Amino acid sequence: MMNRLPIDDPRYTAGLLAIASVGVLAAALFFQFVLGYQPCVLCLWQRVPYGAVMAFGIVTLLFRQWRGLGDALLVASGLALLAGAGIAAYHVGVEQHWWAGTSACGAGGGRAPQTLEELRAQVLAAPVTRCDEVAWSLFGISMAGYNVVISLALSAFAFVAARAAYIRTSVSRTFA
Repeated sequence: MMNRLPIDDPRYTAGLLAIASVGVLAAALFFQFVLGYQPCVLCLWQRVPYGAVMAFGIVTLLFRQWRGLGDALLVASGLALLAGAGIAAYHVGVEQHWWAGTSACGAGGGRAPQTLEELRAQVLAAPVTRCDEVAWSLFGISMAGYNVVISLALSAFAFVAARAAYIRTSVSRTFA
């Protein structure tokens, strides 16, 4: 008999989703700190769901004895990734000039200024990263475009795994 992946085990799936999220965030940080592509505010927002998925994965692995928690966190991961796909799709629309970006599109990050002079110096020194300019693309698809695809794929995986885990749990309760 052929071995199959334990997709119906929330710990396994949560671990895979957490590892994939680490990979996506590592790639984003590589582009930012090694290649010098500064993120806009929409780019930063797209990172949040991956952080949530990593946290859900850690909680699933740490509290595996809590029946049903892993299944619920897989659904939460799927929803977070779906939200991330929505943010990324919105960013693609801004890049393509289909609609306007947010008022926050511009420079951000760093420590909060303590005085008015520090604020002035920070604003003048900060490079402006616009949300409506494509900083990098491959085959005509921007990073935000790739993020839509990755987020949707991982979201679908999370939902399929949650469904498989739910079915496994229902079957084991029926025959227990």
